[in-house]
Amino acid sequence: MKIKTVKRSYDEVCLIPVPEHIRPKKPNRALGALMRLLSAPDLKAVDFTYNVENAERISDGPKLILMNHSSFLDLEIASRMIKEPYNIVCTSDGLVGKEKLMRSLGCIPTRKFVTDIKLISDLKYALKTNRTSVLMYPEASYSFDGTATPLPRKMGVLFKALGVPVIMITTYGSFARDPLYNNLQKRKVKVTATKKCLFTPDEIKSLSIEEIDSILDEAFSFDYFRWQKENNIRITEKFRADGLNRILYKCPHCMNEGETEGSGTTFVCHNCGALYDMDEFGNLISRAGNTRFSHIPDWYAWERECIRAEINEGTYSLDADVSIGMIVDYNALYMVGRGHLHHDPSGFTLTGCDGKLTYTQGPRKCYSCYSDYYWYEIGDMICIGDNNVLYYCFPDKRDIVAKVRLATEEIYKRSENKRSDRSTQT
Repeated sequence: MKIKTVKRSYDEVCLIPVPEHIRPKKPNRALGALMRLLSAPDLKAVDFTYNVENAERISDGPKLILMNHSSFLDLEIASRMIKEPYNIVCTSDGLVGKEKLMRSLGCIPTRKFVTDIKLISDLKYALKTNRTSVLMYPEASYSFDGTATPLPRKMGVLFKALGVPVIMITTYGSFARDPLYNNLQKRKVKVTATKKCLFTPDEIKSLSIEEIDSILDEAFSFDYFRWQKENNIRITEKFRADGLNRILYKCPHCMNEGETEGSGTTFVCHNCGALYDMDEFGNLISRAGNTRFSHIPDWYAWERECIRAEINEGTYSLDADVSIGMIVDYNALYMVGRGHLHHDPSGFTLTGCDGKLTYTQGPRKCYSCYSDYYWYEIGDMICIGDNNVLYYCFPDKRDIVAKVRLATEEIYKRSENKRSDRSTQT
């Protein structure tokens, strides 16, 4: 999938008016049927099946449907599993160049990891006025390492405001078939899913916000590399390690960053020569017999610990020259030129466009960072911005996207902890 891009000067883009807010439309039934038809070959290719748990708890009428997010196949799975008309909360860039079509499908655009007060109103409008269900991916971004990405806190506040049943769809095999790091190369994996009721309206009323968050965290607790091993799922494709350096950017043997490379079925550090094989079950095995991390999510979690230490020691800082795209409306991604992205515990600073652009974003602005690999087939991407404009940064430096996401999350948690400590002291 690609996105419409247009080259414009920064000054020209700044003059483009922010589009007026549009209420969610009822999904067009004919387009919904067409989507199910077009999804059929992909679902057949993965021999898709699903089951429904505690069906007696799933009542008729509009529902809030939550789903974990592993790949584009998730949308096709939803089209098969959700029988009633439904709106879809989606990223605003998904409407670029095709706004009319996407709104007719029932899409409700929002900006990832940007506070959007209007979204709550849109959800109520869809549920209460349109009388349609709403599909939402609360992780807001694809999983990098096959484990859940952070969820926003106090989701129970939203659930209580909406007052409808909350349903959960969990997929199995979708990540293994098409992990984000693997350059859109699809593997032969059977995909299944389960659907169950997480909360009835009465349960939402009786539970505290903290209790709801805890149940939600448990529902989104998964590890798809472990699932692959426990279920003896073989990935036999010879490209299974391609791009693995995107998430495993730091070598645990020499501690160097940006020198690892996943290619074919091997993973190597070009700085120290550490060489691993990736077996058919997703394990990494050192040829020298000194495996540090065989389980990929463990390696990724170690990288998080390293970043947390850098932040606490005051040594974390990241700089990258970038190409800059801007989205201010739904007509195009406007490529406005070159710039420089800086990130440290005080937040982001983006400068560029011959000195005309300066944007800063504090550490408590977002609990995570919208970042992606091979975004719309352009390149690896880091996005920052607000409700008026989003800046899409395509770094020249390789394999920094995962580190920026991890650092953003750890800096946010540190800032929140400091804020909580100050509140307790006062």
